[in-house]
Amino acid sequence: MSLIKTKDGKSFLLPFILITSLFFLWGFAHSILDVLNKHFQDSLSISKTGSALIQAVVYGGYFLMAIPAGKIISRYGYRAGVITGLLLYGIGALLFIPGAQILTFEFFLLCLFIIGCGLTCLETAANPYVTVLGDPESAEQRINLSQSLNGLGWIVGPLIGGMLLFDGDETNSSATLSIPYAIIGVIVLIIAFVFSRIKLPEISEEAADGESTPEVSISLWKHKHFIFGLISLFLYVAAQTGLNSFFINFATENAGITPATASLLLGFVCMGLFMLGRMGGSWAMSKLRPEFLLGICAIGATLSMVLLLFASGTIGIGALFLCYLCESIMFPTIFALAIRGVGIHTKQASSYLIMSIVGGAVAPVLMGYIADTTGNMRPAFIIPMLCYIVIATFAFWLKKRHRATN
Repeated sequence: MSLIKTKDGKSFLLPFILITSLFFLWGFAHSILDVLNKHFQDSLSISKTGSALIQAVVYGGYFLMAIPAGKIISRYGYRAGVITGLLLYGIGALLFIPGAQILTFEFFLLCLFIIGCGLTCLETAANPYVTVLGDPESAEQRINLSQSLNGLGWIVGPLIGGMLLFDGDETNSSATLSIPYAIIGVIVLIIAFVFSRIKLPEISEEAADGESTPEVSISLWKHKHFIFGLISLFLYVAAQTGLNSFFINFATENAGITPATASLLLGFVCMGLFMLGRMGGSWAMSKLRPEFLLGICAIGATLSMVLLLFASGTIGIGALFLCYLCESIMFPTIFALAIRGVGIHTKQASSYLIMSIVGGAVAPVLMGYIADTTGNMRPAFIIPMLCYIVIATFAFWLKKRHRATN
């Protein structure tokens, strides 16, 4: 498979498979949050703004843990970052077992914060590692392929969460909340043990990024594409998290759909399109430049939000479906484009990019506040629309920059 081979023919098939398997784990962890959002609104009688704290503590963990995670990886290697992340993830998940007995919102937030810290380590290690497991010219294809399995996790989370939490018995569903987290906690700790027994090849980013590239030795903050990419990734995660957090609210309030049905639509249709988009995007990048494809998708996502602002019911739900398809390639593509050419700064750049995921803590709170203030979920979607406009600008700026240097 040429995608995971270097120019001299060296294959990284086994490490690619092992690292890619991790993408499912954080996809599941993030997507089940979107079901918890609506569940806690109903079972604990909290507002949309209050329930947005679920996303805020998880993504706040990204902000606080990203730099320490980068230091762990820089000093001890990618495997150490993966194992640290898996241990924190597993501990946070297993804490849901006593949490189901305590049944306080604050304790659940603590569990989710620990999980968020673990996910930070995993993403800080896995995302850049995948980009260097082969020819740098195919880095965007490689990370989109790995992120396809992440899309599968995004499908499974809402389906399991919806079945367990929206069964009509709020008391029972609150106690049942610990089941998926207990299972995933055990699985994650087993995987951590497996990674502790294997060796992952440590790859020199300077070599992987091109030995003769003169820019690799300059300061990271002098790479304009990295700074613009950092801003774009912050806004993308803000938009994606806002969309996910309030899809069920929009579906129930503006389309007359039950929470259980909405969670099925979120899992099967939205995340199904999201996963297919990443798989298709990986293929499309063998034909089109990644920055051009990113720009087209960002325009599509912007237009879908414009449609949503003026439509409800079936048309509004359809606009959301289109947006999930368009945003599918954005995270891995922005990430890979932002770290391209930074050479020896790759691990440090990855830390800052993962820190930018804190954008997911901002948008849900803003959107929840707008929805609570206006009494309607629809106006809140102006927040992701503005984010997609900036991402489109980043993509076409890169396209113009590439044309000027070639």
